[in-house]
This record gives sequence, structure tokens and C-alpha cells, in this order.
Amino acid sequence: MADSITPESNDPNYAELAQQCQNLASQVQSLSQRVENLEGKLTLIPDIERYGKLQGCLMAKDFKRADHETTRIILETLNRNRDNLSPETLSALPCTVLTVIDRLWQTYSDGRFGFSRQLEAYQKVGGDTDTLRTQDRKVMGAFAQEVGWVQEGKLRFEEYDQWDFSLNAPVGTFPAIWWKSPMV
Repeated sequence: MADSITPESNDPNYAELAQQCQNLASQVQSLSQRVENLEGKLTLIPDIERYGKLQGCLMAKDFKRADHETTRIILETLNRNRDNLSPETLSALPCTVLTVIDRLWQTYSDGRFGFSRQLEAYQKVGGDTDTLRTQDRKVMGAFAQEVGWVQEGKLRFEEYDQWDFSLNAPVGTFPAIWWKSPMV
């Protein structure tokens, strides 16, 4: 009986079965490595929780909700509210938070929105580190005009609900609402 289940090396099916076993062993090895990699990433679950809602809003092209979610993340990260948000407190915002938020906005807006686009717009109107540090009103006004926050010489945050929350909005428009604070 044992002889009947032991493959013979000269059996034509033996080579094929041996190759299949080798392929399966290779696939199991690959899957094991992938599982190990995923287990390592499970430590990032707090980040998934932090950014998951923002990603969902952006995937759905719900830019208004995504804008509010961006503000929530920023304020929560800084342990602040709008009333005590200042340029000094913003400097404590970790770059990783800005990077993730920017990457999500860029990805789901076809590159139209995000902090990177706002930086490009700011530099386009002559902004640099010094004008940012001194909060140069002329440059800030030109920037707000460039990204569509100003219309007919008036800052439009009071009419925020009437903004265009689509991909047709000016490049760099979002995220925007977090800028509306007494200090910024």
C-alpha cells in the first residue's frame, strides 16, 4: 500500500506535482512575508482612525466635509480650538500631519487642492518665509485672491456655504476653512 502512494521519480506526473508543490511553497513564503508586513503596519491604526474620515470625504468628492474634517484634525492635533489658534501654535503642528493631509487632498482632487497647491499659489504672488512670518497683508491678500477666497475685493469666508465645492473651484482653494480664526 505504501508503494502505491509514494510517487516514483520516473512517473511523468511526479515532475509536474513537484513543480506545483514548489510553486505553492513559494506563494506561502510570499504570503507570510506580506502578512508580517501588514502586522507591522497595524501599529499605524491610530493614523487610520485619524485620517480615515478625511479620506472617505475626499474619495466621495465631498470637499466641504473634507475641509471641515481637515480643520478638526489640525485642531485636535494641536489640542486647540479656533479661538486660541495662532501662528505660533500652528508652528507646533507636526510635518507628518501636514504631509498626510496634503497627500490625501492632492490624491483625491486630481492634484488641484492641498497645502502644496496653496504653497505654490503663495509663492506665485511673491510670498516667502519672511512674508509668512510677518503676515504681510498685501501678499496674503494676493494669495487669497489667487485661490478664490476673495471676490470683488471681499474675503468670502462669511459666504462659505455658497462656495464651489467641486473640482471646478480654483486650484488651491482647499483646505480653506481652518484659516478662518481670530488669529490666523
